[in-house]
Amino acid sequence: LCQVGTTTTDPEISLSTSLQFVTTPGISEMALSMRQAVSVRAVGTRQASRPALPLRKALGVRAQAVGAGAYTVSNPPVTSTNGNGAGYAPAPQQINVDVTTVPGVYAPAQTYENLVKVGAKKAQQSVANLLISGFLAGCYIGLGGFLFMSVVGGLQSLVPTMPGLVKLIGGLVFPVGLTMVILSGTELFTGNTAVIPMSMYEKQATLGGMLHNWFWSWTGNLIGSLFAVAAVHATGVLAGNPVPVSVATMKAVSLPLSLVFIRSILCNWLVCMAVWHAAAATTLPGKMMGLWAPIATFVTIGLEHSVANMFFIPLGMAMGANITWSQAFLNNILPVTLGNTIGGFLFVGTAFAYLHGSLGKPKAKAA
Repeated sequence: LCQVGTTTTDPEISLSTSLQFVTTPGISEMALSMRQAVSVRAVGTRQASRPALPLRKALGVRAQAVGAGAYTVSNPPVTSTNGNGAGYAPAPQQINVDVTTVPGVYAPAQTYENLVKVGAKKAQQSVANLLISGFLAGCYIGLGGFLFMSVVGGLQSLVPTMPGLVKLIGGLVFPVGLTMVILSGTELFTGNTAVIPMSMYEKQATLGGMLHNWFWSWTGNLIGSLFAVAAVHATGVLAGNPVPVSVATMKAVSLPLSLVFIRSILCNWLVCMAVWHAAAATTLPGKMMGLWAPIATFVTIGLEHSVANMFFIPLGMAMGANITWSQAFLNNILPVTLGNTIGGFLFVGTAFAYLHGSLGKPKAKAA
C-alpha cells in the first residue's frame, strides 16, 4: 500500500490524495497497477497558497472507483474556514482515468513478442531503405571503432605492465557504436541474424525476406564502414597510432581460420544478447546499460565481429598494413560473417523461439 499526500499552494485549498497500488502477478515488481480504490479529498484551509492541480476551486471532491478506469466524483457538503459558509453538493459525475504503467524491463516472453514484430518489419524493407539504413549503421560502428583506436592508442605505455586494463578500457568505450545503431533504429546485419529468424518461426517473415534483409543490410554495412574508414583517415587523428595496423594485421594475417570462426560465433551470440537486452528495457538508461555489458565483453575478450572488422581491417590497410583485399575478405570478413550468422541465428534467434515462441510448443493434433 502506497499513501501519497499532496498539498496545493492555494490560500483556499489543501489537497490530500490517497492511492492504493498492488504488484501485478507475473510481472516485474517494478510494474504497478492501480487497484480500484482511489480517493481524493480537498478541504478548505487558510495556510495554502496557489493551486498545482485542476481541482483548485473544488472545495470538496471525493472520487470513488466504480470500475476499471472509471471513477464517480461528487462534492459532499463542506464548511470552509474562511467564513464563507457551507459548500455545495452537485450530482455525481463519472470520469475516465487512463492508468497505464510500463515496467522498467519487459518479461522475456514480451520481449520476444516485441522483437518478432520488429523482425517482421525488417524483412519487408526495400533495397533502398536497407542500403541507406545499413550504411548509417556501418558508419556508427566505425565511429565506435574510431573511439576505441584513439583511446587504446593513447594507453600503449600501459600494455607491457597492464594489458588487461588496456583491453578493458577499450571494451568499455567501443559500445557507443551499437548504442547509436539501436537508438536510431538502423540496420545492423549481425543483430538481424537473431531478430528476423524469430519472426520467421512465428510465420511473420519468410525465408526470402530474411535473406533479402541479411544481404542488403550486410552490403550497406560494408559501404558505411568503408566510408567511415575514409573519413577517419582523412582526419589525421590516428596518425602515428600503431593500433590500427597491428589490429588489422592480427585479424587478417596472423589469426588462424579455426580461431576466427569460433570467435565469430561467440561474438555475435553476445552482440545479439545486447540487442535482446536493449529491446527488453523501456528507458534510455536501461537500453544503454543493457547493451553495454555484452559489447564491452566481446571487445575486451577479443572476439570477431564482421561489421567492426569491415572498419578495422581497411583502416589498417589505409595506414600502411601489408594486407591485400583477398586476405581481408577470405581470411576474416567472410568467415566471420558466417560465424556471426550461426551465433545469432542458432544461440539467440532459434533458442529463444523455442523458449518463448511457437518452436517449443507442441503442435496441435489434427482432429
